[in-house]
Amino acid sequence: MTSDTPLVAHIIYRLGVGGLENGLVNLINRSPPGRYRHAVICLKDATEFRLRIQDREVPVYCLHRKEGQDIGMFIRLFRLLRTLKPAIVHTRNLAALECQAPAWLAGARHRVHGEHGWDVFDPDGSNRKYQWLRRLYRPLIQRYIPLSRHLESYLRGKVGVPAKKIRRICNGVDTEVFHPPGGDRVEIPECPYAGARGLVLLGTIGRMHGVKDQLTLARAFIRLCELMPSAKDRARLVLVGEGPLREQARSELIAAGLEELAWLPGERSDIPDILRLLDLFVLPSRAEGISNTILEAMATGLPVVATSVGGNPDLVIDGVTGSLVPPGDPQALAVTLAGYLDDPERLARQGRAGLARVRDEFSLDGMVQRYLAVYDELMATS
Repeated sequence: MTSDTPLVAHIIYRLGVGGLENGLVNLINRSPPGRYRHAVICLKDATEFRLRIQDREVPVYCLHRKEGQDIGMFIRLFRLLRTLKPAIVHTRNLAALECQAPAWLAGARHRVHGEHGWDVFDPDGSNRKYQWLRRLYRPLIQRYIPLSRHLESYLRGKVGVPAKKIRRICNGVDTEVFHPPGGDRVEIPECPYAGARGLVLLGTIGRMHGVKDQLTLARAFIRLCELMPSAKDRARLVLVGEGPLREQARSELIAAGLEELAWLPGERSDIPDILRLLDLFVLPSRAEGISNTILEAMATGLPVVATSVGGNPDLVIDGVTGSLVPPGDPQALAVTLAGYLDDPERLARQGRAGLARVRDEFSLDGMVQRYLAVYDELMATS
């Protein structure tokens, strides 16, 4: 690949485990050679997750942003962009939005901004300060890429972005990595229920803090066991992820006498295998963009119970590939879970429907082609 190949500089807050970061790595790995060069600029830092980028010639720069206002970071970014001379600068989410200004000052001709999900301090998009901040940078951005209809509606209605600037692109999922089990339940030695027969394993995967709201799922499981005493013999809860909600959930399960019915292993690297261990995937978040874990669960052949927030209704067809429930409502979630325990055929039917939908509408290669089409469109205006 030569220096004449257009360079896309992707600016993100941090390169670590997460849906946004996973989507970026998939885009880089799946892009056809010679079409575009890529560079990743992290405002904070990068973890070993950077090793998932297959092309070792893709540089990853870390600006080590300090807490609070760090003017020096913007100066370093400006100088880096002047050196790299990218054809396109692509920022993602509110944390990187302000980088549009140094990108413009550094002479980047084409500028893209992606909206992947809500900020932890603005879980529903109602924060007026953030709306005005987005309006302030709106003239600098030539294309917006929201991942859900909800985010697209927000950009048009609250930020005033014209429709001609918006290209909605849903995430894709790697169906070679995430796929149904070939036969019996996958066995994971650390999981106490892996080899058990006759159990329904329901669970979730994600960072255990804030809007992800795994506490509601833990409370719904406790309520499920109260509503349906037989659930203690038939159901098990799996909560995968690290964060402050992990110990809170464990404490509530202990207080309810249900600790032995739940597995909370913390952060794991074997997510595809854990999904193949489950029978039902649950996403109890209070806010979402387009959830990678929902797509991964569907690709694994699992029905999905999710809260009716953000982009979740874009993915889960209520009554067809799973169920939608109100956020923050353990009682409603418990009643929905009880319905699945009583209807194993429903589990299988909705799992098959979700798998078919992923294969038809959310392929990884399709996602990559849509991103490249946005870049091509901008390059054609040079």
